[in-house]
Amino acid sequence: MKQFSAEQFEKSLVIFTDGSSLGNPGPGGYGCVLVFQQLNEVMELGGNKIKTTNNEMELSAVIAALSHSVFNTMPVEIFTDSSYVINGITKWIHGWEKNGWKTLAKEDVANKSLWQNLISLVREREATSKIHWNYIPGHVGVIGNERCDEIATSFAAGKPAQLFRGKLSDYGRDILNFTIDETLSKEKSKSKSKSSAKAYSYLSVIDGVAMRHATWPETEARVKGKNAKFKKTTSSEDEKSILKEWGVEL
Repeated sequence: MKQFSAEQFEKSLVIFTDGSSLGNPGPGGYGCVLVFQQLNEVMELGGNKIKTTNNEMELSAVIAALSHSVFNTMPVEIFTDSSYVINGITKWIHGWEKNGWKTLAKEDVANKSLWQNLISLVREREATSKIHWNYIPGHVGVIGNERCDEIATSFAAGKPAQLFRGKLSDYGRDILNFTIDETLSKEKSKSKSKSSAKAYSYLSVIDGVAMRHATWPETEARVKGKNAKFKKTTSSEDEKSILKEWGVEL
């Protein structure tokens, strides 16, 4: 990740965002933290939707943050772990507009109304100040990202976190510390390597009943739209470990 420091953003509005959904679709939430160093101010925002997707919540987080800062004229630094948001707003959206909000496959763009709202906010903002889009890895200990994740997941679970609005000096979190926890980063890399490995099997559990599947489509057919657990395994031992973790047997 590119190196960042608080000193770089003394004259900027720093925004952290994150979105979460418990199921895809399922209940979801979003979280944002807005940091105004010059005004010594921090504002947290959060919201939820009963049935949504992770991508919809990621977009909603950025829209909420920009909507709440329309009267601020500082340059904006947005930090998100969503490649979907960054690629969409910096690359894909130009083609979507040109093609009448259709994809290359001639299908309607997913989350079209949100993208239209976002590009309108971005253009309004960029008439007076610049927006920089920064990718930041999720779940590697970066304080701003971790706090947004807490807010988003709490709203998704129907137990909203208490949101802070007040002085940066009273915030209690080193929000502009971008240090990555190397232990968490290594664990994430191992997990990513495992996710790309060839599947040994797929497991699913519904109402305590576990099943083994040979392919992902079989798994999806069983779990789609249901309150279920499901996971890819990479070996016989991995399969046994997951079943033990879930407390079920085949």
